[in-house]
Amino acid sequence: MKKRFMFLTALFAVSFAFAGCGDSNVSYADGSYEGTSEVYENEDGSEDGNGYGVVNITIEGGLITECEFKTYEIDGTLKGEDYGKEDGQIKNKDYYNKAQRAVAACDEYADMLVANGSLDGIDAISGATINYNEFTEAVKDALSQAKE
Repeated sequence: MKKRFMFLTALFAVSFAFAGCGDSNVSYADGSYEGTSEVYENEDGSEDGNGYGVVNITIEGGLITECEFKTYEIDGTLKGEDYGKEDGQIKNKDYYNKAQRAVAACDEYADMLVANGSLDGIDAISGATINYNEFTEAVKDALSQAKE
């Protein structure tokens, strides 16, 4: 009975590990691919969070081995260490901190994609939902180019 339980536990663990690997009927060609999301604009006309995302993915041996994700203002300005500042100054510390958490989430999303091998199982990070939407859209764009 104990061996059967251990076997079933191991079988479940292996099944769970492969559950998020994506569509098994899809194969990807090795190479580097860039995907871009649509431009996001707030419905209320405010500029908070406006912009788009760009992902660069490397595929080797049919697997995603590298990913970089960056977000940009509508005018093409990178959302980096100055994102959330006004005129180069931190005028609203809460807004700046929120903006910087969203910037940091870009690297987290990219790391999760490499670890998971697909978008399956990657959830939005609190405070970076717009980035999540841009990320998933950009990844789908890049992977559509990589399909064999």
